[in-house]
Amino acid sequence: MRQRNQDMSAAVAEQSGIEVDTTLPLIQGLTQLHDWVALMDAQGQILWLSDALASTCGGGRSFKGQHWLDSIVHAEDRSRLEATLLSEDRVSGEPVLLTSDHDEPCYATVSAARVTPGCGALVAIFRHQEERSAEMSSTLRYLAAVLDSSPDGVVVIDRSRFITYANPAMLELSGWSHKELVDRPLAAFLQSQDDLESIAQALSNQTALRGIELAVRRHDDSPIDVSVSVSRLALRDGTQVGAVAYVQDITGRRQYERDLSQKNEELEHYVHAVSHDLRSPLVSILGFSRLLREDFAPALGKKGQHFLQRIEEAGRTMESLIQELLEFSRIGVSDAPCELVNPREVLLQLQAELKPRLDEEHVLLELPADPPMLLLERTRLYQLFSNLIGNALRHMGPGPELRIEVAIEKLENATRISVSDNGVGIEAAEHERIFEIFQSGIGNGSTGGTGMGLAIVKKITDSRGGRIWVESQPGHGATFHVELPCA
Repeated sequence: MRQRNQDMSAAVAEQSGIEVDTTLPLIQGLTQLHDWVALMDAQGQILWLSDALASTCGGGRSFKGQHWLDSIVHAEDRSRLEATLLSEDRVSGEPVLLTSDHDEPCYATVSAARVTPGCGALVAIFRHQEERSAEMSSTLRYLAAVLDSSPDGVVVIDRSRFITYANPAMLELSGWSHKELVDRPLAAFLQSQDDLESIAQALSNQTALRGIELAVRRHDDSPIDVSVSVSRLALRDGTQVGAVAYVQDITGRRQYERDLSQKNEELEHYVHAVSHDLRSPLVSILGFSRLLREDFAPALGKKGQHFLQRIEEAGRTMESLIQELLEFSRIGVSDAPCELVNPREVLLQLQAELKPRLDEEHVLLELPADPPMLLLERTRLYQLFSNLIGNALRHMGPGPELRIEVAIEKLENATRISVSDNGVGIEAAEHERIFEIFQSGIGNGSTGGTGMGLAIVKKITDSRGGRIWVESQPGHGATFHVELPCA
């Protein structure tokens, strides 16, 4: 099917002047939603018909190059449709009689519009005019009685993906009148190829779907962001007759999210700039401190050397903090795509790097023997493990038989990483605060730190759509959990 559409798209582009990248997604999206679709050039000559429409209008005969109002629409409808297109540049739910090789006349409605305001190519979507059953009419009347007072927009869509009912809230939301909205193809109100594919997939699904976010075209052609939940619509005998879509306006929420994202980006750029600016004087401080120690140590005396050591320690802490701030600002901005990584390889590398410190502090680091693969960039996974294990080393406090254990568990839709220690534990009041930036937890058995480690882990987790939390009680150790989605 995809190859056939690509071949068709190339022919369309050659004859109509439309770019392939524009035409192909349009046709692919429309044919996922509607069976009877036609594409014409500016003069109304047929460039392509869907298989279902071509079969209805004449079986195996070729329509290419013929005028659509001569070859697929009965002649008596031509002047009316031409006049409407000329005055309004579109046709909305006009009744037509299709040409057909069948004995029975084929009555339909057609909605047609130009591909873009500046392009003469025309897309037409047809709908078979079937006699509505008494049960279906009764069902629609019942739905109208129930849903007319709903504060959210509601539309009923038939099997042809045409709108058969819209409640007052939907009319107000969209700006369309009942006459303009009802009996028109659903595709006419969607904004993009992705939205066409999303709603087509939702309508073809046999189960209810919630929270599909789309951009819908209002009467004035302005877009609004909506969240759509879809339920199947069936008669009492189980016959599927369409779907009911519940529509909520989320334009305000999406704008707030965009504004918040922009503010976050501005803050990250600011942190990045300030961190770079702080590095220059810090390099000078550490450099002159080193020269002072090398050239004037005897003259400083023991007390002066102690002060100099404190300056150097503070400088190195500041240097670590600046580096971590820079790393924090980069997370989620230019990360490479996720890849499947063997976490044991990363953990073994980290264990080797930490071995001197683990031996010195008599801490046993236990790693999983055969963990499941993780979907994350390798560098970020290293940072995640490094900061979680490093956090345990810094804050678990003294004690006999100190132990840090790493576990990785595959869940239904996620993978859970757990890093546990048998240290001093964490007060319940601190469980949220410790993930904030600059919160080092000093004073709870801690041996220092910049207060950036857990903030970095949280940002990595958040950037991948995961979640992080801690389970701990004072005196009973702590377990940090990170859940990362499988896809």
